[in-house]
Amino acid sequence: MPTFADTPGDATSGDATSGDDAPLRADAAPSIADLDTLIAGCRACPRLVAWREEVARTKRASFRRDVYWGRAVPGFGPADARILVVGLAPAAHGANRTGRMFTGDRSGDFLFEALHAVGLASQPHAVAVDDGLALTGVRITSPVHCAPPANKPTPVERRTCAPFLSREMELLAPTLRVAVVLGGFGWQALMASLHDTGWEVPRPRPRFGHGVRVDLTHPDGRTLSVLGCFHVSQQNTFTGRLTQDMLRGVMRDAITIADL
Repeated sequence: MPTFADTPGDATSGDATSGDDAPLRADAAPSIADLDTLIAGCRACPRLVAWREEVARTKRASFRRDVYWGRAVPGFGPADARILVVGLAPAAHGANRTGRMFTGDRSGDFLFEALHAVGLASQPHAVAVDDGLALTGVRITSPVHCAPPANKPTPVERRTCAPFLSREMELLAPTLRVAVVLGGFGWQALMASLHDTGWEVPRPRPRFGHGVRVDLTHPDGRTLSVLGCFHVSQQNTFTGRLTQDMLRGVMRDAITIADL
């Protein structure tokens, strides 16, 4: 996490080290920390920049006293993670407000409750970047790093952001063993990034489903298991389509495969 994300600032201030061409420079990021900083300053997608900053200015009434992050949100978790959780995009009044993945909304509450229960998170709740939460062996990211209108990034926005996910996977390569993908959007994005970075992804590409497992190999000898899980959105958790037992079961499978 870039140091300036610990205290979210003015939504339109941006980061002088990044900008419109940030995704094009992802390949040159020498570390996870450098990649996180590059992502946090990205302004490559005009529609997403305008939306995230408008949300940060107008705010939700219940958060009217909060200073919104209002920027692209980088991944969260250790740089030597063995498990990568891949979501969709930051929530407008969750990560777009707090500056940390899945922090400050009910979807995050559901996810971190499960991660804590299986021993991957130090606490079951995530409310702010300074709440003391720490992850062990797992990192959380998304294929789109800005909050999108109606929570629906466009295919073009996903492709624009794709170099960040590809580089994150490359930087995690020495330790990464499992990717847990929350939902079909993240599944498609991850499969595309894996293909682009040389992984032997079957054709036709494996279809998303809860509990689906795909074991992949790389020409350099690496292996990666990709596990599907319904997204932790309220439309799944409130309806019972995804329960805590289901999510914890997937995460326990990931822990076993990753040998954590």
